[in-house]
Amino acid sequence: MLESNLLRGVVYLLVLVGLALPLGSYMARVYNGEAKLAGRLLGPIERLFYRAAGVRADEEMTWKQYAGAVLVFNLLGALVLYVLQRLQASLPLNPAGFGAVSPEISFNTATSFATNTNWQAYGGETTMSHLTQMLGLTVQNFVSAATGMAVLVALVRGFARRTTEGLGNFWVDLTRSTLYVLLPLSIVVALVLVSQGVVQTFAAKETANLLVPTTASDGARVTQQILAVGPAASQIAIKQLGTNGGGFFNVNSAHPFENPNAIANFVEMLSILLIPAALCFTFGAMVKDKRQGAAVFAAMLAIFVPLLVVAVVAEQKGNPMLTGLGVDQVASSLMPGGNMEGKEARFGVVDSALWATVTTAASNGSVNAMHDSFTPLGGLVPMWLMQLGEIVFGGVGSGLYGMLMYAIIAVFIAGLMVGRTPEYLGKKIESFEMKMASLVILLPAAAVLIGTAIACIVPAGTATLGNPGAHGFSEILYAFSSGANNNGSAFGGITVSGVFYATAIGLCMLIGRYWVIVPVLAIAGSLARKKFVPPSAGTLPTHTPLFVALLVGTVLLVGALTFIPALALGPVVEHISLHAK
Repeated sequence: MLESNLLRGVVYLLVLVGLALPLGSYMARVYNGEAKLAGRLLGPIERLFYRAAGVRADEEMTWKQYAGAVLVFNLLGALVLYVLQRLQASLPLNPAGFGAVSPEISFNTATSFATNTNWQAYGGETTMSHLTQMLGLTVQNFVSAATGMAVLVALVRGFARRTTEGLGNFWVDLTRSTLYVLLPLSIVVALVLVSQGVVQTFAAKETANLLVPTTASDGARVTQQILAVGPAASQIAIKQLGTNGGGFFNVNSAHPFENPNAIANFVEMLSILLIPAALCFTFGAMVKDKRQGAAVFAAMLAIFVPLLVVAVVAEQKGNPMLTGLGVDQVASSLMPGGNMEGKEARFGVVDSALWATVTTAASNGSVNAMHDSFTPLGGLVPMWLMQLGEIVFGGVGSGLYGMLMYAIIAVFIAGLMVGRTPEYLGKKIESFEMKMASLVILLPAAAVLIGTAIACIVPAGTATLGNPGAHGFSEILYAFSSGANNNGSAFGGITVSGVFYATAIGLCMLIGRYWVIVPVLAIAGSLARKKFVPPSAGTLPTHTPLFVALLVGTVLLVGALTFIPALALGPVVEHISLHAK
């Protein structure tokens, strides 16, 4: 059993790296305008978009102009999605006849999908029409992911360029991210998923005969079941590739119509980390030092793998409460063993724990098992991965620019230790960069902790908890960690469709996205204006194992100091009390 578990994890990582390397190189050529074959095929469409929108592709933007374009575009997208939900009862492609979505859920959902969070305070198959799912949610899945990629590219140009104000053009970066990367990959993944049985139809429902008829509460005999269907595969492909995570169905990728078998499960897990991993190599290629990208990738792996092991071991060990009830949790040739509560039998403990780690390392948030049913330590792993800022691969673009903020802090700490001005990729890191990097790290953390504190003391925050005590606190902490770090997964025991949580978590999503993007672009603008500083004997090499260790240490130290006290009140004390009984 141990050998099988290790083999599945190793195969996953090997395939991920094998695909990420060429994809990273390709994306670097796309953003540098050097993808010749793709340019011949898609260039006419790209230029048509620019003409229709009145965009001059060769016009450079300063960081303020770039940030302004990001904010205006995302605001308009959120407004369109809000209006679409409020008017969906009067719009076409609504075969189930769903009414208008409530104002607070419309605000929460519009904010959620525009910020690449995809937190869902609603049931997809019982709330959203096909038009809302396709024109609203799926479109935002593409453009919110492309926004993160564009911001990252602007930051990388800040490192690569010298004494200039220009960071590129947001509209060009947005278009190329969508047209050259996200759309082709989504078509391939969607076709693979359809071949495995993921539904893709304009119908609203299908009827299935029950194998064992039953009796309803009114005494009527029930022989058939109504199954909700719809255009799911097209949304699922981009929800995974764009690290969005919003499910077409309420139970997300635990639903057999979204994730029917082991092949679909593997493809979806691979899609979640594919672009974030590849962007590390894109970064190395664009700064003309592939070792830099490899070092950041190694730091991410150094955090990801141990936490994955913790999650798998914790879940495979099982829940002592279930053992006390006579549940057999010992692995054998006939059963997977471990804590199977809240998990799909077709995936088992290992693939459920692997998915939970992958989806919260990225800012994805999709689930194939219910995290609320994990053991305390098994649930701590996804929670802490989010609280680190989701920079261990993280969201497409957002994960890497978050990790580069930690790299800036790491070289600053190293500079203090040796008494010289720190440098990263030939650019001096000074007070302005440190202030902005500090904002990137502190603002989402403050949103998590302040939001959790308020929810714990107001009646509206505790009235909808599914569990008391430490686990109830974990539900609240997880919800705000997910919202402020743009993940979107949840401990399912808490009801978040009320006005308080819909509004509070919606505000946290905005802080976690845009109060991070603006400081990142400010750093990009500052770096682009600076001269290149040649390396000297006192320069810290940022491609060596020593720097990887320093970067990992910085991430873990900041995460520990910020969130260990809160985690001690939730999953840690729950683990202790569980094993003390």
